[in-house]
Amino acid sequence: MENERILILDFGGQYNQLIARRVRECHVYCEVRPHDLPLADIRAFAPAGIIFTGGPHSVYAPGAPDVDPGVFALGVPILGICYGCQLLSARLGGEVVAAQDASAREYGKTDTQFDTESPIFQGLPAQSITWMSHGDYMARIPEGFAVIARSKACPNAAIGDDSRRFYGVQFHPEVKHTQYGLDLLKNFLFRICGLKGTWTMERFRESSVRALRERIGDGKVLLGLSGGVDSSVCAALLSEAVGRQLTCIFVDHGLLRKGEGDAVEAAFAERALNFVRVDAAGRFLKKLSRISRPEDKRKIIGREFVRVFEEESGRLGSVDYLAQGTIYPDVIESGGGSGAAVIKSHHNVGGLPADVQFREIVEPLRLLFKDEVRALGRELELPPALVDRQPFPGPGLAVRIVGPVTKEKLRILREADAIFREEMARAGLEGHASQYFAALTNLRSVGVMGDGRSYDRAVALRAVQTEDFMTADWVRLPWELLDRVSVRIVNEVPGVNRVLYDVTSKPPATVEYE
Repeated sequence: MENERILILDFGGQYNQLIARRVRECHVYCEVRPHDLPLADIRAFAPAGIIFTGGPHSVYAPGAPDVDPGVFALGVPILGICYGCQLLSARLGGEVVAAQDASAREYGKTDTQFDTESPIFQGLPAQSITWMSHGDYMARIPEGFAVIARSKACPNAAIGDDSRRFYGVQFHPEVKHTQYGLDLLKNFLFRICGLKGTWTMERFRESSVRALRERIGDGKVLLGLSGGVDSSVCAALLSEAVGRQLTCIFVDHGLLRKGEGDAVEAAFAERALNFVRVDAAGRFLKKLSRISRPEDKRKIIGREFVRVFEEESGRLGSVDYLAQGTIYPDVIESGGGSGAAVIKSHHNVGGLPADVQFREIVEPLRLLFKDEVRALGRELELPPALVDRQPFPGPGLAVRIVGPVTKEKLRILREADAIFREEMARAGLEGHASQYFAALTNLRSVGVMGDGRSYDRAVALRAVQTEDFMTADWVRLPWELLDRVSVRIVNEVPGVNRVLYDVTSKPPATVEYE
């Protein structure tokens, strides 16, 4: 990636992925690594600048996360954020202490004043809102540093040493609540580190194809293709690199949305790869027909997927490489990119076939965030229906049907969901929701259809807006749109006589129904 790169040292903060995303938005390549990364590895990475993240600890506490002191002698700029700012101060001769009373602690939106003569704040307003989250403060700053920002409760809200190009801010510039946070990060990247912002998906595509060809040679590659964004982009990239040395196994479990299986197959029909579509709908439905508990559904679907994949891949004989659509958040959450605790272990396939021999796993997307994966998909000319696909659960429509899954319920849900998506698109509102779909409740109620009484099912519509899917708010869709969707579903989908709109946020609800 050349030397236009930033190293982010992770001290366990909740916004660390967000820091990396903001840097990438500026077309600068970066990686998140553990705070205790050995100095030799830092030198080998050859960063143009280093960012210390926030974290939940106090720098003066025994066993608090630290950094190799040699990092301060590398001659590269450093930006410390929150805990990172306090660590920078403490390790260079300053003093960090706990706030003695509540008035000295800062949490949330805070009026902050800046010294706009400092390179880190150049071009920003002299006063704006920042997002604070700290109970410790710098009682004394290190020699050579100057105070360059302050707030009512914090006289040392930011510090800077222009000669060494070291800067620390007590607030979080990476979150949107900090009004000019992205401008601050741009100042660090471009004014202070001297970067030009040349990292693009076009360059990533070119370098990745070269690297994959060199690594794989004439070997055979196997990929479990789900039809989701990650696996589809992974397949397209590998296809460009190694062509028909790649075999994609698409297990169609019969739980996809209307027309989705055919769309996946069509997207890869003209690409140089071996595409194997396995129609396993009957097999999955048989297993799910009497299952009501959501977790049991998930386990059955995951286990059955692995078994089908095993059976199909076993027919291929020897395989050199197993490809996965692992992306950067998976790496970080699995503990592979940060100093934080493992959030979840990750495996795209869910289990490796015992009778498939391979040399190693290939993960060509493991350094990309989701929005970057979508950008790469556009660069690879995948159809918008795949690239811009909404998040869709691995178990598919099974977790949008409350209770046992049957062929009839799947028919109802597919048609209702398709109508909802059609009307959202027609109204130009796809971008107003992070995710929207129909779900089939287990409610049946009395209705009047024509001149007769009906006793049919209720469909629930769900639309949410979120940045991270950790929390989500329901979308206030126009009543006219909901009216059209409701009328169409009741008129066009036999078996439905009631349409509901879910106005519950997360928490207390989840985005999906099961």
